[in-house]
Parts: sequence; structure tokens; C-alpha cells
Amino acid sequence: MDGDSDEGLDLGTARQWAEAGVSPGRLRALVRRGELIRKRHGTYVRATALAAVAEDPAGRHALDVRTVLAATSAPGAVASHESAALIHGLPLLNAPAPGTVTLTRAPGAFRGSSRPDVRYYSASLPREHVTTKLGAPVTTVARTVIDLARTLPFMDAVVVADVAIHKQRTSKPGLSGVLGSCKGWPGADAARRVVAFSDGRSNSVLESCARVVFDANGLPPPELQVTLTGGIQLDTAGYVVAVVEYHDYVVDFYWPDFKTIAETDGKLKYSSGKDAIKELKRDRLLRMAGYQVVHLTWDGVFYQPEILVHEIRRAFAASSPY
Repeated sequence: MDGDSDEGLDLGTARQWAEAGVSPGRLRALVRRGELIRKRHGTYVRATALAAVAEDPAGRHALDVRTVLAATSAPGAVASHESAALIHGLPLLNAPAPGTVTLTRAPGAFRGSSRPDVRYYSASLPREHVTTKLGAPVTTVARTVIDLARTLPFMDAVVVADVAIHKQRTSKPGLSGVLGSCKGWPGADAARRVVAFSDGRSNSVLESCARVVFDANGLPPPELQVTLTGGIQLDTAGYVVAVVEYHDYVVDFYWPDFKTIAETDGKLKYSSGKDAIKELKRDRLLRMAGYQVVHLTWDGVFYQPEILVHEIRRAFAASSPY
């Protein structure tokens, strides 16, 4: 794009490119040569900008947001909700359709309506709730978590909150502070429940979902990421003679009143046969130390939760001396 006075501009509408010194004829030539790519809403993006985010999902979505904002009639709108989560790298249990952009604008700032690929929310945007990431204006992590907690199902919202806290992107006090600015907003009570339930010790999306299933089925809340010792003891008449082998293990869930452990098994947990053997040995040593061990999977949590809960309750019963 030699000879143009558009330095620093990487996307814009035809009018914005013209204001940067690119004539309509020049714009058409750049599009023909593939140096500019026409995106939705009549926005043109440098091919180099697209190439730079080809392997970066957060960067690609931020560029998507910016192309929408370049042509929007909602001044001051910012990426929020699912779009903000994608830009911040927070997992979504049920992601929107690819390319869908979610924006928040201040009340009264926009007269149009949402469409299939762009969803608008209307809410106050205090300065401390807004930041810039990957070139796009976006709600902060804490505000994003609260917005999603107000609008998503409980399990989906807990997943986002747990990960944000686990990665130290926000904290419970930080979330509570944002909640204080959202009193009376739709979904505020639901968000308050999510914040109370969230736990940064949850180590994966599956663990967060399992916690919700436990709660929904009336199981007592387990302790998370507890270190326990598994081992084989030789004893005579109730007296320990020798400890043959023992190891300390961090377990995903533990109910101390029932000496019961629940461990999550992701689909790609075992990278080799040695890993599987190591896991079997771990279970054996924990059971030899008197613990009940239950394994849970994605299928069990999402498609057969009643069976999973039955297995845990059966483990509770097996641990009872009565």
C-alpha cells in the first residue's frame, strides 16, 4: 500500500479509508490485489492483519469485534458477554456460533436492534468496567464474569467464574465489587449465587461442571485439591508393623466425613499405557489406605448424572462402619 497516507489503519469502512487518504478507486484496486479484504458490514481489513491472527482465536475475535464497531451506529459500545470471554481467553461451555459478536452499549445510545450475527445489550458501563485488549474495547474480566453470570445458565456461568479466579484474572472480592455496581440489574441475584459458589481451586471445566451436579443432586460440598496419603500397610492384630509403600496424592474432590474421593477423567487424560498403569496404582494405594475412590467422566457428568451420584452415595455408604 505504498504511497497511501493510511499509516496505522488496519481496518475501516470505505469512508474511514477515504478519510485516511485512500480514494474509492485505490480501495477497489487494493481489494482486487488482495491487500484489503472486504469483511461484513462493508468493512475492509488489511490482509496482513488477518494473517497475523490466523492462529489466534482471541485475536481473530477481537478483529471481528472491531470490524463490527467500525460500522456500528452505537458509539461507545464495547465487546461484552461471550465476545469479551473469547477475547480474554475464558472458556465457554456452550460457545455462540462462529463470528457472533456480543456488545454492550450505554442505555439510550442506540436505536437499532440485534441481528443474528450481532447481539446488543444495554447497560451502564462505568469506566472501571472497561479496558482495551487486542485493540478492541472490552469489559474487564470481572465485569465479563458478572455479565455472563447474569445471563447464562448456572453451570455455564460457574465454569467461567472458576477459571477466571483459578487463573488469577479476578477474585471473589473483585467480582463482589462489580456486583455492587449492578444492584437491581436483571439477573443480579443469579450472579450473586454464581459468585458465592465459584471456587478457584477447581482445576478444570469438568471439575466445575461436576461441582454443579453434586450441588444439584443434594450431595454435601466436597473439599477440592486435597493432599492425601495412599499406601500399603502390614499390620498384625491392629498394630502397624511396616509401611511397605506410600505416596502423597492431590485428589480432585474429597468428602472427609465419608473418606470418599472423586477423580475426574478427561478424554485425553492418559497419554500412554504407563500413565494408565500409574493411575491404577494410585487408586490401589488410596483404597489400601481406606479411601473409597470414584471416577467421573464427561459422559457421566452430562448424560448420566444420576448414576454418578448413585456411585458416590454408594461409596459414602461403604465407608460407614455401621
